[in-house]
Amino acid sequence: MSFDIERIREQFPILQRTVGGKRLIYLDNTATSQTPALVVDNITSLYEHTKANVHRGVHTLSQEATDLQEQTRRKVKDYINAESIEEVIFTRGTTEGINLVASSFGDRFRDGDEIILTVMEHHANIVPWQLLQRHKDIKLRVVDVNDKGELDLEQYKSYFNDRTVLATFTHVSNVLGTVNPVKEMICIAHEHGVPAMVDGAQASPHLKIDVKDLDCDFYAFSSHKMYGPTGVGVLYGRRSLLESMPPYQGGGEMIKHVSFKGTTFADLPFKFEAGTPDFIDIAAFSKALDFLNETGLDSIRTHEEELLRYTTHGLLEIPGIKIYGEAPEKAAVISFNVGDVHNYDIGLLLDKLGVAVRTGHHCAQPLMERFGIPGTVRASFAAYNTQEEADIFIAALRRVAAMF
Repeated sequence: MSFDIERIREQFPILQRTVGGKRLIYLDNTATSQTPALVVDNITSLYEHTKANVHRGVHTLSQEATDLQEQTRRKVKDYINAESIEEVIFTRGTTEGINLVASSFGDRFRDGDEIILTVMEHHANIVPWQLLQRHKDIKLRVVDVNDKGELDLEQYKSYFNDRTVLATFTHVSNVLGTVNPVKEMICIAHEHGVPAMVDGAQASPHLKIDVKDLDCDFYAFSSHKMYGPTGVGVLYGRRSLLESMPPYQGGGEMIKHVSFKGTTFADLPFKFEAGTPDFIDIAAFSKALDFLNETGLDSIRTHEEELLRYTTHGLLEIPGIKIYGEAPEKAAVISFNVGDVHNYDIGLLLDKLGVAVRTGHHCAQPLMERFGIPGTVRASFAAYNTQEEADIFIAALRRVAAMF
């Protein structure tokens, strides 16, 4: 399949807008990607023609809405190569997926148990486990990284013992871009009889996800980073584990029968989908998956890797620049600082030149502490970014750096 960048860009109306009189160069894709017109148009159409609560009615609109939601579930199953649709749970995003596991799977943990995670985790894969510590005396063991941003696998291996109950880690670092060897890490965990959970928020838009091949027990990701609507996420869970876990929330849809004497719960996946779901955006997420499948993940990754190499080479020619994250296996993310200039100041001035980047600690403060910095500037690429945009970004940063 040929990678037609102009045809791809035509599908994203926001790329035609200007900021401060400059054409928008959007390089904040790690935070959220932009959304193609076919997804936006589908949302409008659904609100205008097919809005009705799902799994609740016998009337035509409800049946149509239900079919569209479950069609998306089937597409997600195929996208990640899950065994069954019962293993695909809709959430509000990666964060809720991790909280679900921490609350429900963590219900079985006992005082003295240990969880292994890494210093490069997003706060969404740190704080839920700390909240669990309010109720259970569990220990968090944190795997370090080297100066290139690669995990210390020997330290990871050494942390397993008879009290380890879970290993949880990011597939791709949202700061360093490091693509972790998650298949190997999962295998190591399983050799010790320990389940493994993967935060796939940064991997799902860029890499082929095969949960069978990875052999993971849980995998969480978000629609809004995959060219889809906000407020929609997916938690994949191994069926045997999901069936053994108590519900995360109570309410409508997740029940078989309710009485004041007791309640029985619905079968998977509905046991974990209490209340009215965001059925409009879940249905529209299907169109984002179509975009990814039709564009081709292999083609997208090749394009993004070329942009990463090209832009990195250009940035390294700017005096005083320091790039964080130099792992050989890396996604299209560049985090950097320029001399002693505050990252916020660089981001603000780049915005005046039409370039949108992210600044700050990127919800990864422990990683910032590891590198001894308060934050970075982060540029990240998507399928619609171009070499011309990279040139504009490099020139803008050179201009900003010269001001200081």
